[in-house]
Amino acid sequence: MTSGRAKFPIPVKSVAFDLDGTLLDTLPDIADAADRMLVDLGRAPVGQEVVRRYIGNGIARLTKRLLTGEMNGKPPADLFDRALELFESHYRITLTLRTQPYPGVEEGLRWFAGAGLKLACVTNKAESFTLPLLEATGLRQFFDLVLSGDSLPRKKPDPLPLLHCASRFGARPNELLVVGDSANDAEAARAAGCPVFCVPYGYRHGEVRDLDCDAIVDDLIEATRLIIPL
Repeated sequence: MTSGRAKFPIPVKSVAFDLDGTLLDTLPDIADAADRMLVDLGRAPVGQEVVRRYIGNGIARLTKRLLTGEMNGKPPADLFDRALELFESHYRITLTLRTQPYPGVEEGLRWFAGAGLKLACVTNKAESFTLPLLEATGLRQFFDLVLSGDSLPRKKPDPLPLLHCASRFGARPNELLVVGDSANDAEAARAAGCPVFCVPYGYRHGEVRDLDCDAIVDDLIEATRLIIPL
């Protein structure tokens, strides 16, 4: 589904992809680590559907949401510090147990790279988790640049990571396509002046239809049909 905001096909020099919910289905391993952390704290596990609602702003924010049950909750500092340490410890163990690329991801990335486009992975996940995930799933080979949540002073929805990508790739912001699954991706893209496609299979379900994006694409392969490589 496309909006009337952009004219298709969109000319692009480079593409920035979100990670969780866009390239990789990381939810099972994140939820497993989250439940192990909660059990260690004497709490009941919450399962994948609760964790799904809380993903999107990095592990620290996810931990706060798990502790408080609120999107912007603030748990006691000592509890948060302990919980975050437990979460990260468990996630290092579960990180690649069940995580897999979504259908069409490898084929789509291969097409984008073969068309001569510069590709970036831009995620709010910490680098210590991002790089091992990309290596383990075989996706690292496709990316000229990987920006994690701790790579720059600010992360999505701030436009800084996308503007950094465009600068590194010698592209204007409107020549950098953003592909993601959340409001963070859409808001960052709009703030940076980038076109943005959203995928509906990630962690926001049908909510992507309410996002300010230029197109909702079923997979990365469909995205290739809506652009012209420069």
